[in-house]
Amino acid sequence: MAKIPEMFDRVTQFFSEALTRIFSPPEDKDYPEIGVQPFEGDAYKKTSKGSD
Repeated sequence: MAKIPEMFDRVTQFFSEALTRIFSPPEDKDYPEIGVQPFEGDAYKKTSKGSD
């Protein structure tokens, strides 16, 4: 019976560490400074069923 509170503590710690890792800022802040990329594709054209 004494192991139940210990297991509960471990599960709580596991989930709290996971949530902290998910919602904390990234550790690797070495993102490349690429800026805004120009769009070089075709624009989306919505078509109706009757036209091609």
